Amino acid sequence: MAGLTPTTPQAIDIVLHSQSKVLEITFSDGQRFRIPFELLRVYSPSAEVQGHGPGQEVLQTGKREVTIVALEPVGHYGVQPQFSDGHNSGIFSWDYLYSLGQREAELWLQYEMRLKDAGVQRDDPMVSAASQSCHSH
Repeated sequence: MAGLTPTTPQAIDIVLHSQSKVLEITFSDGQRFRIPFELLRVYSPSAEVQGHGPGQEVLQTGKREVTIVALEPVGHYGVQPQFSDGHNSGIFSWDYLYSLGQREAELWLQYEMRLKDAGVQRDDPMVSAASQSCHSH
């Protein structure tokens, strides 16, 4: 899902709204999404968050106040945000951002269910990185 497909519209405008903590992105097909920084952080396509395969995802908590402190272009296909919590290894392709924008409501529901199933709250601090992080990088 994080790769670039030829039919994906290209991003033509990206604005970081620091106060409201949203990334506003407009695509070449006219679609415009306002994706919360928290959602971007929770669904980062990085191995640190997604793991190396199905079932290895690391549930992210305590990300409500996260901001994006830098946003670097990656080729002609995406961007790499640096989040205020130090996370900067996720490369967000245009198709991944488009999907996040289209599926935002569904993704929030999935996140809430994962939190409930894990018995944690959205604002709980992350569990020790040593017990959950990816050590192969």
